[in-house]
Amino acid sequence: MHIRPLAAYGVAAALIAGIGAAGAALTTTTPAAAAGLPYQDPARPVADRVTDLLARMSLDEKVGQMTQAERASATAADVTTYRLGSLLSGGGSAPAQNNAAGWADMYDAFQRGAMATPLQIPMIYGIDAVHGDNNVYGSTIFPHNIGLGAARDPELAQQIGRATAEEVTGAGLDWTFAPCLCVARNDRWGRTYESFGEKPEIASAMTTIVTGFQGSTLGGPASVLATAKHYLGDGGTTNGTDQGNTQISESELRAIHLPPFQAAVDRGVGSVMISYSSWNGVKSHGNKYLITDLLKGELGFTGLVVSDWAGIDQLDGRSGFTQAEVVQAINAGLDMIMVPNDWKTFIGYLRAAVQAGQIPMSRIDDANRRILTKKFELGLFEHPYADRSYAATVGSAAHRTLARQAVRESQVLLKNNDVLPLAKTGGKIFVAGKSADDIGNQSGGWTLSWQGASGNTVPGTTILQGIRNAVGGGTTVTYQRDGNGIDGSYRAAIAVVGETPYAEGQGDRPGSMSLDSTDLATINRLRAAGVPVIVVLVSGRPLDIAAEVPNWSALLAAWLPGTEGAGVADVLFGDYAPTGKLPVTWMQSAGQQPINDGDGKAALYPYGFGLTYADGPGPDPTPSPSITPTPTTPPPSGSAGCQVAWTTNDWGTGFSANVTVTNTGTTTLNPWSLQWTFTAGQSVIQGWSARITQSGAAVTATGESWNASLPPGASATFGFNATRGSANPAPSSFTLNGTPCTVR
Repeated sequence: MHIRPLAAYGVAAALIAGIGAAGAALTTTTPAAAAGLPYQDPARPVADRVTDLLARMSLDEKVGQMTQAERASATAADVTTYRLGSLLSGGGSAPAQNNAAGWADMYDAFQRGAMATPLQIPMIYGIDAVHGDNNVYGSTIFPHNIGLGAARDPELAQQIGRATAEEVTGAGLDWTFAPCLCVARNDRWGRTYESFGEKPEIASAMTTIVTGFQGSTLGGPASVLATAKHYLGDGGTTNGTDQGNTQISESELRAIHLPPFQAAVDRGVGSVMISYSSWNGVKSHGNKYLITDLLKGELGFTGLVVSDWAGIDQLDGRSGFTQAEVVQAINAGLDMIMVPNDWKTFIGYLRAAVQAGQIPMSRIDDANRRILTKKFELGLFEHPYADRSYAATVGSAAHRTLARQAVRESQVLLKNNDVLPLAKTGGKIFVAGKSADDIGNQSGGWTLSWQGASGNTVPGTTILQGIRNAVGGGTTVTYQRDGNGIDGSYRAAIAVVGETPYAEGQGDRPGSMSLDSTDLATINRLRAAGVPVIVVLVSGRPLDIAAEVPNWSALLAAWLPGTEGAGVADVLFGDYAPTGKLPVTWMQSAGQQPINDGDGKAALYPYGFGLTYADGPGPDPTPSPSITPTPTTPPPSGSAGCQVAWTTNDWGTGFSANVTVTNTGTTTLNPWSLQWTFTAGQSVIQGWSARITQSGAAVTATGESWNASLPPGASATFGFNATRGSANPAPSSFTLNGTPCTVR
């Protein structure tokens, strides 16, 4: 991605006259007296302020609010002239001074441009802070989402969201394009590591990160607008690319891909970003059914819908965008259009389309109401400039400690021939592999740049440094990247190998996903010495390793841990037992892709698999090795009980149901079995995360092998698709292993 150094931006003291792309001069309005108009009164309800401001806005001001330009293609004067509502930084697009102060200075320069407009509507600035504030040098880089999915700790995800929001705020910004809630169903896809896993319940549970980003309400301390992306079904691509055509039924779309977005909407997520993908041949950026009818209508989303990078360019299948594509996208329900470079052309097309009656003014007003509502709720009208009080949180010790916890919780132990945990004292340990001392490799894509890079790219602790810091006196750690120099005198060898950084596009792999020849040669050198070989796999997805695993003494999936490599050493040396569980099915070979739990294919390691240590220290104080809401306080000792939450999404003659059952008793149920009766002829046709059988009106759901146990206070969530008639009443009662449940 080409990056132009940020120029010195001058700010006009008065309105700068401008000409739109369609050739018509921008209209002007009367400058607002400071804090003298109803929309400028913070004591008034937000809805009233928005209504008052909308009534004062010209068409050009409304069109400007719907436009998002890339920072390198706009100046502060452009923000003033064209009334731009938003700017963004693409991956790697940073000011010349890439630190918190440099970003805040840049933000304030652009914001002064917005405040020089007659109505003084502040702009909002978006950035892909997807695993920390990863564009800003010195920020804490957390594990990518696939690692957090392995950790299965919603509370931890919320804490990471809060830490990231503080660092984003500390750099002056106010909008993150995160979290990615795609349910990855094809590991050849370069975005697989941006997904929490292959099942909807993981991503749904991890929407706690939205609360972390935004706070309990927008506008509080370090509150950053969150974005649920990419809506809808991009993880269901059949060809393993970012722009693939998702060929699935509506029932599968609703059952697999929709639940995380419903969960995010229920948490009050402020924005939703549309996917590049097509669903059954229709590009999502122009799909009115998905955006207006389903998201805004059925799900009740009241925030703003933003396009992906130049997403409207693809609607007609040809390079560039036309006025017809603008019309289709806006009428489909897009509110803000990300047009990184050609934003002046977009402004001209949008204005002309409205003037020609191709887009109703009601649609323009709806888009502006959604955008302005979020700006008011964030408090931008009262506090438009960077909040520099959070600058000290960027890369702080507290945030790095949190990231280290996230790393160790995300580790999944896949094989262990009694070599782990390693003793800290005595003897010699040999470390090798291209990712052992490479913080760029362990951080992955979307780290300082879009695709990321190998090498000493960001501050932090490599896995090798973590190992050196973990061992005690009398232990020698020898490192040779390629494995040369090892002999039989070492008590163990650790090979840290795997993928080098990538993002979507370059990371789409329709063919092999194997270890490269360098990794294989390194491991073979270690094996030839006759010592136990522990492989630490740094990757954004499962790799094709079935033929190699029998030769290894242990295998630890470290995913893409970010800057705090000491968290890997915490598990290797037994300070913390591994608790991570696979959030995806691990293939026998790349030819099995796509492979997912329940599809009948024989996996190398099944979804939910993960070993731990039989003895030794326990895990982190509050781990969540399975997805569970906050446990319900058990009743008095010796009693049994349960609680059921039941929600449905109805459509046509069918519906999807999501069910959460909580064991409120004091005895572990293994296996657990939930029974209920339908009263209106409903019939289950497909289930997930539980084995569901039906006999007449009676239905039974039992846990899968990976969630068969239900300890006291724990919950299990599962779902299913079913047919229905004109009515779909909820079951009136449930029993869990014969015990009647309360319904909430």
